Amino acid sequence: MSKTVSLFSAFLCTFIWGTTFIAQDTGMDDIGPFTFNAVRFFVGFLAIIPLAYLFEAKKIKSEFRLDQKTFFILSFLIGLSLFLGSALQQVALLYTDVANAAFFTIFYVPMVPIIIFIFNRKSIHWSVWPSVFLCVIGGYLLTNFQDATVRLGDTLVLLGALFWSTHIIFTGIMVTKYNLPLTVGATQTLIVSLFSFIIGSIYEEFIFENILNEINSILYAGILSGGLAFVLQIYAQRNITPAPAAIIFSLEGVFATIAAWFLLSQILDFNNILGCLFILCGVLISQLLPLMRKINYQ
Repeated sequence: MSKTVSLFSAFLCTFIWGTTFIAQDTGMDDIGPFTFNAVRFFVGFLAIIPLAYLFEAKKIKSEFRLDQKTFFILSFLIGLSLFLGSALQQVALLYTDVANAAFFTIFYVPMVPIIIFIFNRKSIHWSVWPSVFLCVIGGYLLTNFQDATVRLGDTLVLLGALFWSTHIIFTGIMVTKYNLPLTVGATQTLIVSLFSFIIGSIYEEFIFENILNEINSILYAGILSGGLAFVLQIYAQRNITPAPAAIIFSLEGVFATIAAWFLLSQILDFNNILGCLFILCGVLISQLLPLMRKINYQ
């Protein structure tokens, strides 16, 4: 797979995530956050598993020949990280507003290179750090956070950002060892759905009629975000290392703002536009400066 295809996958999955923020917020009018995630990710699993069987069933045996145990450990860690990140974000939306949630979620961008440096001592291209700074400043301007009040729910979002970062890191490790993106995508959505169902059955009520009331939000968040987007993320990270990938994924806030402007008629002010430009500059720096270094060596 070429770098161009990976970049396209990264931008497309980020676009889907950004537009899903609206469905996540409106999808809890009649059901709880764990019920929403349980059904959403099970729908995503149903959307992916036929494709995984069709295109990867014959590859699994050869991919598992070297190290089957590592695949299951990484799959569990990826699924657990996705569950914790999505659950904390979904619950936090009950206690904070979308602006706060969007701002604190973007902190997974600096968390990814910091975690990699602490635990792996792996050198990271210097362009990552100014890119991270631009993305965080862009997120601050984009969400109008300067006019917001910090709430208890923001702590949940910030903790969720930690697990979004581990999700990106574990996915980055997985793609270097196994070429089973659809199988990994199906496995992680099933894990999230099962954990969400267990927690939801304890603290929430699964009422079929209420679930049907939110079916449009569930289908969009399930098929496109829970299914397609997280598989596209795996394809993206095959040629993009975790730190630059996290920077690209920060465009989620840009796409969320544009979607709110287009679908909900929310006004884009100067700070919002400036925030979009900061994040775009951060993404461009993270991708272009390493390329310029390679060109100079040729």
